[in-house]
Amino acid sequence: MTVTLDDVRAAQRLLEGTSVRTPMVESRWLTERLGGPVHLKCENLQRTGSFKIRGAYNRMFHLTEEERAAGVVAASAGNHAQGVALAAQLLGIKATIFMPEGAPIPKLNATRGYGAEVIFHGPYIDQALEEAQRFSDRTGAVLIHPFNHEAILAGQGTCGLEILEQAPDVATVLVPLGGGGLIAGSALAMKESGADLRIVGVQAAGAAAWPSSLQAGHPVPLQEMKTMADGIAVGRPGDVPFAAVEHYVDDIVVVSEDSLSAALVGVLEREKLVVEPSGGAAVAALLDAPDAYATPVVAVLSGGNVDPLLMGKLIRHGMAAAGRYLSLRVRIPDTPGGLARLLTELASLGANVLDVAHERVSDQLSVDEVDVQVQLETRGADHAERVIERLRELEYVVSRGR
Repeated sequence: MTVTLDDVRAAQRLLEGTSVRTPMVESRWLTERLGGPVHLKCENLQRTGSFKIRGAYNRMFHLTEEERAAGVVAASAGNHAQGVALAAQLLGIKATIFMPEGAPIPKLNATRGYGAEVIFHGPYIDQALEEAQRFSDRTGAVLIHPFNHEAILAGQGTCGLEILEQAPDVATVLVPLGGGGLIAGSALAMKESGADLRIVGVQAAGAAAWPSSLQAGHPVPLQEMKTMADGIAVGRPGDVPFAAVEHYVDDIVVVSEDSLSAALVGVLEREKLVVEPSGGAAVAALLDAPDAYATPVVAVLSGGNVDPLLMGKLIRHGMAAAGRYLSLRVRIPDTPGGLARLLTELASLGANVLDVAHERVSDQLSVDEVDVQVQLETRGADHAERVIERLRELEYVVSRGR
């Protein structure tokens, strides 16, 4: 490893007045769940809405005059794109950004708003990155890799220094993990500063390249990925951060799409903070296994750039995952008043009926029965189970719907 603690400290001095010293807030909601202090490092409130400006500016500031004149090129689903675009604007450098098809509209518009040219290529960041490399080879533009450069790691590591300054007694730090730049730089900075703590990387289950790569001892690319967390959807760990992750990171866990949605909704509802799915990955890990982490805990909210349309879908998905939406199939007598009695019972249980649909054609139904598909709003998973239990006590045939 060629990145040192001195490099990270130098980056911290350089970034003063450019990046934001993001706030650290205590989460009472998560503190109650874990039984000890939980703090959120709010990189979603960083300039451009994520931590990426730290590494991008540190990397680009050190370009030679000839390199600056040639311009820069990058590949990103949006957060690194914005970091590079803003750094280029601040430093007077032309920037070209390759984005995968379907990149979130707010990230696209913000990147263009900082003055960068955007070109779409490929379904995933890996394909966009390959095209950015070819563009660099053709034009001489300097490739600003999202995680595979020592100056990027040093810049991202400034987040780790701030964590130690803001929560010096921290026992566990959870960091969303994609290519590895943020956790590699931050872990190096914290461990080399002498901190005695556990560092955990959090990946989306549908894009978890690190566990198999660490087991193999080198980066191993995934054959396919499927996750809503585009900010950490990286199919191959970075070569440069690999050694630091292997050396300094204590554990890596994976979280499901349901957990990511539930975390996003929880952070929005309880903390009044907006995060994107990847930005809430650390919180998802805490919700999945609240007894697995020694407190005080710091969970890094790595980004907050989320499309409002996607946010609406994620809120609905997250509420369903948290048991706030309940879909039931209930068999009732196909007689006058049958449905009314069911709805009256649901109202008495405090469940809000959102939608009702009948199904009368089934080989499992007798001639005097009907299945009713009911969409309900509940107060949570425990309430949902009480609703189901009560209906079965009343001798309804009940199953969870789809």
